Amino acid sequence: MGFSRQFLIAAALVGAFGVPHASARFLASHRAIYDLALDKASDKSGITSLSGRMVYEFSGSPCEGYTTNFRYVTRINTEDVSRLTDQQTTTFEDGAGKTFSFVTKSLVDQEPDKEVKGVAARSPDGITVKLTKPQKADLSLRQTWFPTQHLVELLDKAERGEHFYETSLFDGSDSADRVMTTTVVVGKHTETKPDDPEYAALGSMKHDRYWPVTIAYFDTSGDKAAEMLPTYTISLKLHDNGITRDLLMDYGDFSVKGKLVNLAVFDPHQDKCKQ
Repeated sequence: MGFSRQFLIAAALVGAFGVPHASARFLASHRAIYDLALDKASDKSGITSLSGRMVYEFSGSPCEGYTTNFRYVTRINTEDVSRLTDQQTTTFEDGAGKTFSFVTKSLVDQEPDKEVKGVAARSPDGITVKLTKPQKADLSLRQTWFPTQHLVELLDKAERGEHFYETSLFDGSDSADRVMTTTVVVGKHTETKPDDPEYAALGSMKHDRYWPVTIAYFDTSGDKAAEMLPTYTISLKLHDNGITRDLLMDYGDFSVKGKLVNLAVFDPHQDKCKQ
């Protein structure tokens, strides 16, 4: 999930660049729609109400690579102003997790606000990022995971019963100029019950088990490294096939709930590599 630091990662094999590479794993191609609502807001935030919708589409396989399309629209109200924000992100990550392309367009009140576009690739010394928008730039960052590999890593560790670990992520969010350190807490593998608020939206997944997961994202660049506070935290329910739901996104001064209201899981056969 994104989100855009969306929900995401891989297991431990030593790869060509001296970092782990993902194991082959089935991740469900799907479209998930979430209704967004304000959970809480501090006086400092100035927010009086918030509503919105998030749509997340994921498709691909280890041999074809993975494509995500993500849209996050919110209406944020304060005592003085009402603002409509719209973030649209498209990414592609190759199956081995070596390259990652991304483009994010942000609009405020339906007017273009910001666009970030680029390609990141693993090198022996880290990752290189070539930005083409908002302006051309070449960046060198430390070694890290891209989003799908970050998700696969999480699933592999959860299955092995690891409940806490630290890793890192580059997802092209914000200005696409830094690697985020992430700490991950994984709870007990749990059965979905009929009184689950998202039970009806799960369809054929109603009886699937999930892990409760909390991921905190830390900016360790420059002066931020000394703060030791996450810039963003997300709590969610993670299913074995990579689908996430029951989101709680904490931005510090305010937090947002994301409730799954519609889920379409595509034909699983299209996700398998050709023999």
